[in-house]
Amino acid sequence: MSDASSPAPVTAPDMLELAALLCSRVCHDLISPVGAIVNGLEVLDDDPKPEDREFALDLIRKSAKTASARLQFCRLAFGAAGSSGAQIDLGDAQTMARGHIEDGKCSITWNLPRLLLPKNRVKLLLNMLVVAQHTIPRGGMLTIDPIGEGETMSFRITATGHNARLPQNISELLSG
Repeated sequence: MSDASSPAPVTAPDMLELAALLCSRVCHDLISPVGAIVNGLEVLDDDPKPEDREFALDLIRKSAKTASARLQFCRLAFGAAGSSGAQIDLGDAQTMARGHIEDGKCSITWNLPRLLLPKNRVKLLLNMLVVAQHTIPRGGMLTIDPIGEGETMSFRITATGHNARLPQNISELLSG
């Protein structure tokens, strides 16, 4: 007999479901800034007053920058990202992580040194950040600390924030 208060077992998605969830995640991350770009262009189409025109251009600039940062992050975190055996600079990964995650609600304390690591280790780190971000739905701080040194270094990610919780399943993490 199972305890009614214990969570249901989590099962891994099949490959097709995982691909669909990843695509859904990318779309979720892009819909807001792309929608804001469209709104800014609509304001410009209405022959606005000078102050409205400047507001629309500022909205378009900021939203295009956000969309670009999120696409770069997703390309590295979820994409092929170079040839077999490729290495990625942790400084570049930090820049992409900040561009994707920091939004006024969530911030990052990056305590990792700047060095090259195998791409799969960096991809794992970025995916762990996506998971950790979902543990603080009302915002907070993600802190990334090194464990060990050099190419064998591991990572510890600590998430702190109001109402921190563990997501129930992988679908919740990937679909946004």
